[in-house]
Amino acid sequence: MPAHSPSPEHAPLRGRTALVTGANHGIGAATAIALAEAGADVALTYLRQDLAAEADDIGVGDRFVRDRAADATAVVEAIEALGRRATAIEADLADPHAPATVFDTAEATVGGIDILVNNASGWRKDSFAPDGVDAVGRTGATMSASTVDAQLLVDARGSALLIAELATRIRARHAAWGRIVGLTSGGPNGFPGEVSYGAAKAALENYTMSAAIELADEGVTANMIHPPVTDTGWANDDVREFVRTSTSHTHVAEPADVAEVIVWLCTDAARMVSGNVIRMR
Repeated sequence: MPAHSPSPEHAPLRGRTALVTGANHGIGAATAIALAEAGADVALTYLRQDLAAEADDIGVGDRFVRDRAADATAVVEAIEALGRRATAIEADLADPHAPATVFDTAEATVGGIDILVNNASGWRKDSFAPDGVDAVGRTGATMSASTVDAQLLVDARGSALLIAELATRIRARHAAWGRIVGLTSGGPNGFPGEVSYGAAKAALENYTMSAAIELADEGVTANMIHPPVTDTGWANDDVREFVRTSTSHTHVAEPADVAEVIVWLCTDAARMVSGNVIRMR
């Protein structure tokens, strides 16, 4: 056993293999590493994006821009240092063929996938409002076909196709065990200032709740996490002040805080927890 491998008593996911999307930074990266710490082998997807030209307008810092432009080498190295297998796959989940290709590649390198974490987002800040400025001074584009597609094709359709692939392949292996966790934001009353992002996450939530019912007899649970405001490089002083004075937010979390809850949902301790949207504050 490698020196840094988790001991059996601290490895509730030993023998499991996870796929985490959007895992070159932020919550995805923290989740991939936390799953490995719990004993899982991990495949992860990422898509490098250059946001430097629009960083000031959308209110993100240098770290966020740098991390979104990076590959996933550092995450893979961190997982392998724990003695777990890892592979990184650059994939545009807006491509309808990508989910099957991702699963094929993952299975060939780390094995059959048991756990799916739908974290990737095609996030674009868009609005119906003429100026598109939100409560913390960030601007965004006027809602258009391109801003809708960027998010619905990744967060909603891409994630749904990944759920379908997971279900098909678990069924083919007669595995009778699986975990699906999605990340959401906004809510049933919309997401002013980020209207397409909120709509895409609402669609993912609906797909996940359907999976919780339809796949229950196959030993698969499906849940959504609604993180608190999480500092992935964009939580500036204005955001922190907004949270401090908010009646609906209580913390600015770190990605590892969210990852901890996701990992718990993937363990056997959470085998009776399914069909929930778990809101963190």
